[in-house]
Amino acid sequence: MIVAVIADTHLPRGSRRLPAACVEAIAAADLLLHAGDVSTASALAEIRSIGPPVEAVSGNVDDAELRRELPARLELTIEGVTLGVIHDAGAARGRLARMHRLFPRADAVIFGHTHSPGLLAERGFQLFNPGSPTERRRAPHRAMGVAEVEDGRVTFRHIALD
Repeated sequence: MIVAVIADTHLPRGSRRLPAACVEAIAAADLLLHAGDVSTASALAEIRSIGPPVEAVSGNVDDAELRRELPARLELTIEGVTLGVIHDAGAARGRLARMHRLFPRADAVIFGHTHSPGLLAERGFQLFNPGSPTERRRAPHRAMGVAEVEDGRVTFRHIALD
């Protein structure tokens, strides 16, 4: 199963849109996970219209309607792999251990908030941030992620979008 992973889209904002390469990767996926900061329910509806089913969590800039619709954190099992999803994983120091405690059954946790793509792994537990497809901030590129789930294992990779 191919899972597209995005966070921190912050839509709509002016003429900002998801990059074409991001939309293509989402459309080709079996599932989309959004790790928060969509911003509005209408933006989430637009993202949902791309095609695959969407699972999402709320983020700190999401409006009240979206915060009512989306959970603050999510745990789902896909083909034998348990994934946790949260927007803000807290300070970098101790983040991996903290997320492992928060999601003790998870094989991996996906988070956003920092806009910085990253992957940490320790003793079979992974922590993945896809970056932001629309707002790179201090990251070298706008980015998204792809998770490939097969045979009870998950492999993450980043896609640079500019």
